[in-house]
Amino acid sequence: MAVRTKPLSEQVVVVTGASSGIGRATANEFARHGARVVVAARGEEALATLVSQIEEAGGQALAVPTDVAQWPQVQALAQAAVDRYGQIDTWVNAAAVHLYGRAEDITVDEFARVIHINLMGQVHGAYAALPHLRRSGGGVLIGVSSVEGIRAVPLQAPYVTSKWALRGFYDVLRMELMAEKAPVAVTTILPASIDTPLFAHARSKLDALPKPPPPVYAPEAVARAIVKAATHPTREVPVGGSALQFILAQRFAPALTDRLMAVRRVGYASQVADRPDTGADNLEQPMPGPGTVHSSHLGHAFSRSRYTEWFGHHPAVQRTALAAAGLTATVAIPVAAYASGRAKQRSSWQTRAARQATTLVAQGRRWAERAERWGRSRLV
Repeated sequence: MAVRTKPLSEQVVVVTGASSGIGRATANEFARHGARVVVAARGEEALATLVSQIEEAGGQALAVPTDVAQWPQVQALAQAAVDRYGQIDTWVNAAAVHLYGRAEDITVDEFARVIHINLMGQVHGAYAALPHLRRSGGGVLIGVSSVEGIRAVPLQAPYVTSKWALRGFYDVLRMELMAEKAPVAVTTILPASIDTPLFAHARSKLDALPKPPPPVYAPEAVARAIVKAATHPTREVPVGGSALQFILAQRFAPALTDRLMAVRRVGYASQVADRPDTGADNLEQPMPGPGTVHSSHLGHAFSRSRYTEWFGHHPAVQRTALAAAGLTATVAIPVAAYASGRAKQRSSWQTRAARQATTLVAQGRRWAERAERWGRSRLV
């Protein structure tokens, strides 16, 4: 069943994780387009300042302090939205926490806490939202995963685990809703490195403050992708040009990428700032303060993602880009494997990478041909 979405000015939108970062930017963006917004997070002060900002700009907003790891609180959030505005048209699951360290240095309780917030928090949101989305005659469930749900990186075992699981959960849910012919669309957002307080708020076992590896994008780039999905839902939306690199690395050369990421100056140093860890984190309790969209990241953050704007919301065009880049990779990977050692002494992983890249040439060509046929009809 085709999902009929309402104009943003007629929508009621629930956003979890709205105290800072992507969630806060998303709530502001929805309100700017005239949607009535219900914002949720653990930090009451941050929610209060967000509602004030929205109302001062002429928008409508309701703050509902919520710990998404607590199912009764998420149920109450959905009910509060319906009690105030009478409906829910879009639900955005954006709450997340982070923890950096070697997997074996992270305690079982810490690992479980990340999973319970990042994964079960979104499961709770989906379960609470779906009855109301159906009752409204149709709507969109939007979950914020990550490109790390496609390609794993070291030092982030709980976070990566939660984001991989989220993609699987939303894939299953999407298929079941299709089979039911339910008027509900499911979109998964896959941000790359984003300049949010997530890193400063993360618990770190690295003796240094974590940072997003470059290139870094502004939270507003993700917010625009989420808002567009509320009226033009599609299966998955990568945000940031580096998302393409993650997708290609995992699809065409996972073993080679494993080895590259295991090199400390590649997979480790790029995630550690030259500042000591503050010792404060939001794993158990929310961070105090009014809440902010951006972090104290000192490098450049791209305000827009042209890749997302041009390709992210059009699956056929996205396949074209992936196919073109994939065909390039199928040439580059064997050459790199050959150049890294003598032809007669190549190690087994290099041989496998070369063989895998060669066999994927035909598949890449098929993607390109299909995208070429479907591209014009999909770009509407």
